[in-house]
Amino acid sequence: MANRRRKPARTRKNGRFSKKRSKPQQLVIHEEQVIRPPDLASGSRFKGYRDTVVQDLLLESRNTRYRLECWQTPEGQFVSGQLPPEVDGHFGPHLQATVKYLHHHSRIPQPLLREMLLEWGIDISVGQIDALLTGQQARFQLEKEELLRAGLEVSPAITVDDTGHCHQGQNGYTTHIGNDDFAWFASTAHKNRLNFLTLLRAGETQRTITLEGLAYMQQQGLPQELIERLATHEVQDFADETAWQAHLAALGIDKERHQRIASEGIQCGCLLQNDLWRRLVIVSDDAGQFHVPGLLHALCWVHSERLIHKLIPLNEPHRQAQALVRGQLWELYRDLKQYAMAPDATQKSALGTRFDAIFTQKTDFATLNNLLKRLYRNKAELLQVLDYPQTPLHTNGSERDIREQVIRKKISGGTRSDLGRQCRDTFLSLKKTCRKLGISFWQYLLDRTKGTNTIPPLPELIRQRAAARLVP
Repeated sequence: MANRRRKPARTRKNGRFSKKRSKPQQLVIHEEQVIRPPDLASGSRFKGYRDTVVQDLLLESRNTRYRLECWQTPEGQFVSGQLPPEVDGHFGPHLQATVKYLHHHSRIPQPLLREMLLEWGIDISVGQIDALLTGQQARFQLEKEELLRAGLEVSPAITVDDTGHCHQGQNGYTTHIGNDDFAWFASTAHKNRLNFLTLLRAGETQRTITLEGLAYMQQQGLPQELIERLATHEVQDFADETAWQAHLAALGIDKERHQRIASEGIQCGCLLQNDLWRRLVIVSDDAGQFHVPGLLHALCWVHSERLIHKLIPLNEPHRQAQALVRGQLWELYRDLKQYAMAPDATQKSALGTRFDAIFTQKTDFATLNNLLKRLYRNKAELLQVLDYPQTPLHTNGSERDIREQVIRKKISGGTRSDLGRQCRDTFLSLKKTCRKLGISFWQYLLDRTKGTNTIPPLPELIRQRAAARLVP
């Protein structure tokens, strides 16, 4: 009888059948052992092998003594051999990468990390662990900052979110900016619009007063007299925040509100000088700091529906009205997703008409009617996808990414030094971006620590991924 091809096993998962992953995978075999059956009977015939692959993990210390030769030249100078560049003090690259991986990926606090390393035979102190985590981080920090520049440069849209963060005993905030290609985090003391605009500039400190910036100041209610002082002064360019604040003081703009509006205006004006901000959409949960006049803004449908879901109906007609509206909303949401994949002018008009019908209807639930009326005022932002089809309809990606910061806060409370806070933001950004790009974070750390650089810079991979999507 001909051998039949064995079908993959099917297992039940979440009420549905799914194909079971085939085993074993294509693994590298490091050692091979042949095992004969015990008490083999005389006259038995050899019929080949039945292979079984067993995976194991070796955790042990490995110490190397480097004997640096010392010589004296004919001129009397003393010279000696040098340690390999990947060695950091008394610790090799594998240990450096392991410490970073366990702390930043597995969220193991430093005291527990030291206890683990001591049990593995590594002679190390808490101070040395801290030095491995925070020392020589400039290369990682530079790559992290370039992530945001590359992501903004090639992305049609970004999602944003923030969460609380404790630093040196004071409440602060961590902001997330990203999409399916990258994730970028920054922890600051404030969560206002000025802070968000500063982050969007991706480290650029140069400031220039522009017509767009002056228009923003006027729209936000800055007195016309102060706007004219800024517009007519001979100095229009400023190297950094210090120079800008000195200029405001020299012009007599000393009220906190006036300084804030002027600072927001000059940052917004500088952003709008770059054409990318005229086509890049910011998707948020409707938090005020993320809604910047002049920049394209879209709202998360999931957050909008959540407001309807949280309403408490008082009777059966209320419950029926709530269920009806939620069903209509999710049906429209699904059709908007279909539209984004294949935009059509006729469908665009029909979707806009359906939106009007849903959010202007009258039900027996007065509270629901008021909420629909309020959401209807956000029509342009909820339907931004009709004009920019690559706009996400939700901020779920940002919420998933920033949940890591919430978990870390529960484990270790907060950060105690500015360098520690910077390292947390840096490696959280790199870790999440590696995951989005399909790169092993462990292999990335090992590659960078050894200095082999076989993995291209992550910003370069982001640009390559965006370029590949443009190829028909």
